Amino acid sequence: MAASNSIFTVAQSRNLTRVPLHQSLSPPLRSSSVAFRPKRRSSSLVLCSTDESKITEEKEIPIELRYEAYPTVMDINKIQEILPHRFPFLLVDRVIEYKAGVSAVAIKNVTINDNFFPGHFPERPIMPGVLMVEAMAQVGGIVMLQPEVGGSKSNFFFAGIDKVRFRKPVIAGDTLVMRMTLVKLQKRFGIAKMEGKAYVGKSVVCEGEFLMAMGKEE
Repeated sequence: MAASNSIFTVAQSRNLTRVPLHQSLSPPLRSSSVAFRPKRRSSSLVLCSTDESKITEEKEIPIELRYEAYPTVMDINKIQEILPHRFPFLLVDRVIEYKAGVSAVAIKNVTINDNFFPGHFPERPIMPGVLMVEAMAQVGGIVMLQPEVGGSKSNFFFAGIDKVRFRKPVIAGDTLVMRMTLVKLQKRFGIAKMEGKAYVGKSVVCEGEFLMAMGKEE
């Protein structure tokens, strides 16, 4: 029998084409080490371009629009109408949030010109903890000395503190943000309990429980 020069020998009736042996069925495969080698991307180029675009965006935004300013719900004139304190013991500069009869958030801009820094301390200006507590109590006074609560400006007192903790020092240049919340009010006895927290940025610097006393009108 003569050797066939095709892969398949099939009857003519099936109409199949014979494929010669010398013809390749498929193109030759390349070396797998080359064909499937992963191509690494340069991460440094991506980061570099991202950083550059961020810097470009910051340059395009004016400095006065780059940082969000604190709102003003009560300015210093309104605060002085509510609180009896005056220089050098008025320690609230602006109210930025107020919920009638519930809470207030206010700020104290701590500057090197504050009168306590020459003595506390000359080489390292730190706001005294007792003044942070006093400033927070004054914010509590803004909540209490309102018609919704019924406190009296002439007969309102800071009665006590509990669980006070100082977490971080407050230095010249910081903005002290203080939140005071009314927890319990006993009008019959003229006693109010408040919770307070003070922040610099995202960090809690002081917190505690405050007791306020409202005397009767004489």
